[in-house]
Amino acid sequence: MQGTMLYGPGDVRLEERPDPKIIEPTDAILRVSAACVCGSDLWPYRGIASITEAQPMGHEYVGIVEEVGSEVRHIKPGQFVVGSFWASDNTCPICQAGYQSRCVDARGMGGAQAAWLRVPLADGTLVATPELPPDDLIPSLLAASDVLGTGWFGADAAEAGPGKTVAVVGDGAVGLCAVLAASQMGAERIIAMSRHEDRQQLAREFGATDIVTERGEEGIAKIKELTNGLGAHSVVEAVGTEESMMQAIQSTRADGHVGFVGVFHGMQIPAMDLFWSTVHLHGGPAPVRRYLPKLIDLIWGRTINPGKVFDLTLPLEQVADGYRAMDERRAIKALLLP
Repeated sequence: MQGTMLYGPGDVRLEERPDPKIIEPTDAILRVSAACVCGSDLWPYRGIASITEAQPMGHEYVGIVEEVGSEVRHIKPGQFVVGSFWASDNTCPICQAGYQSRCVDARGMGGAQAAWLRVPLADGTLVATPELPPDDLIPSLLAASDVLGTGWFGADAAEAGPGKTVAVVGDGAVGLCAVLAASQMGAERIIAMSRHEDRQQLAREFGATDIVTERGEEGIAKIKELTNGLGAHSVVEAVGTEESMMQAIQSTRADGHVGFVGVFHGMQIPAMDLFWSTVHLHGGPAPVRRYLPKLIDLIWGRTINPGKVFDLTLPLEQVADGYRAMDERRAIKALLLP
């Protein structure tokens, strides 16, 4: 099959790779209907996260089940399914508490930017749609696989809800989906922090009431100005840098909540700044599987359309162009069609 490999900074190649096979009896094999490039894929692409050998790329996927192992009971061949970037059994105590991304048998997914994909722990990882979806719903279902689920967790961890002011640091696909999530959770005011006009427009479509273009200290001051000097009740951090995390913490009111979902790189949080902030911090790798049934229902009923974050669609053969477009911020998110 054709699959995407990253060999080093800026070096993405589509090449022949072995077809996936059932290895464990709990596996499923999917024919990938759509995959995409994630913002976190750009860390190794840019050389910020180092790799020591070529690695298969992609952890966001939807597709049709072609084959299942002998111990798979609930997922059936022919179903259209949505997965997440962590495979989980969905039965261990941690999964049952709603943190499937930290399952005692969690398996990190990779290699989804390809024609076929092996998914371990299929019954616990995959969620089937009611029937085969129409083509126009596939981008939104794909968004649920990561960016929507991650943005939703960020807003949930920040305790977004009725009567709350929510600020979102980061205007990539995850940040935009956090805006959408906060709107669905009934937030009274949603402040999107963005300097890019196309992303500002989408943020407003998703429910943002205010746009703040400033960053750092200026951005913090602007959030305080909009909240009577107090800060937001709920802040979602969706970037993963020290600057963005400190901006999130310092934009939050005392007693407020920060949901952090950006993948951290080179971050050091000053201990006394954290101590005096008196804010609640909750985040990490999003337990997307917790939210998938609800998100699929919202998408299936056309209540939400998170697929709008995909502003570039390419055949898998042009995957390298998708990486370049996102790296150069010419695209919010690139969808790939095998």
